[in-house]
Amino acid sequence: MINAKITGIASFAPEFKLTNDDLSKMVDTNDEWITTRVGIKERRILKEPNAGSSYMGIKAVSKLLAETGTKAEDIDLIICATSNPDYRFPSTASIIAHGCGCSKCYAYDIQAACAGFIVALQSGNAYIKSGLYKKVIVVAAEKMSSMTDYQDRNTCPLFGDAAAAVILEPTEENIGIIDGVYSVNGEGLQHLLMKAGGSASPATHETVDARHHYVYQEGRNVYKHAVTDMVESSQEVMARNGITVEDVDWFIPHQANLRIIEAVGGRLGIDPNKVLVNIEHYGNTSAASIPLCLDEYKDKLKKGDKLVLTAFGAGFTWGAMYIVWGC
Repeated sequence: MINAKITGIASFAPEFKLTNDDLSKMVDTNDEWITTRVGIKERRILKEPNAGSSYMGIKAVSKLLAETGTKAEDIDLIICATSNPDYRFPSTASIIAHGCGCSKCYAYDIQAACAGFIVALQSGNAYIKSGLYKKVIVVAAEKMSSMTDYQDRNTCPLFGDAAAAVILEPTEENIGIIDGVYSVNGEGLQHLLMKAGGSASPATHETVDARHHYVYQEGRNVYKHAVTDMVESSQEVMARNGITVEDVDWFIPHQANLRIIEAVGGRLGIDPNKVLVNIEHYGNTSAASIPLCLDEYKDKLKKGDKLVLTAFGAGFTWGAMYIVWGC
């Protein structure tokens, strides 16, 4: 049986750091308030003029190609997970493909909010397992600062900018992406969304004045659903594959909020030392958070390690993935 394994991973985060002290000069907040509630000290912000999510995606994918010794023309497909496309059209993936010289591949975007990476990874997995493609890049690129309202003290401390990418290739070993479970519940729409800018509410002077082109979030509802759904999806994917939390070597949750991460880990009963966390320095980078975290800790991972990834995002949409590390 053919499995898809991750054969390389790379990431990019902008140099500029927006600290909690910086935010305290912009809105009514302070370092203690932010750290206590969400566990974030700083976040990276893309400052290059006229640069969007593709800029970071190109940086991450180019680094990935260089570090793995992969030729750009050998890539069959690029899937980009993003909630912050450069444009309504064309796809950000097409811009990344062109920018990296991947002239023989197909490319498209997936929008599943903060769950985007694991959703895109499952899509890439299907292409590999079917035999249709041999080298698939999954990249998550998120310029979250473009939809962050820096007048809203409740949301502006949360988000940062970053991109990260992986290559999937076929293997006959019992490693790689083993299984994934995914769910969606559209009743979550009202609790987490950008109210304007889409076809339901196109941009007008009124929507701009009302600040409807930024993230709107009802924190308590999101917290409750995020914890419950990530716990249940993680339990489901483990049960389906006959493993327990004791068998899991590394648990990588979406880096949304340190309190959510701690609550999910606590309810699962997993050893905190097995939970990979880097939110303190990057904030919530949406779809990029899981691969960004994986890249930071990749030197800790060894072949055969059992990983559970889980994420939750707007929709609501959520899921979990079981991977046996193959690098």
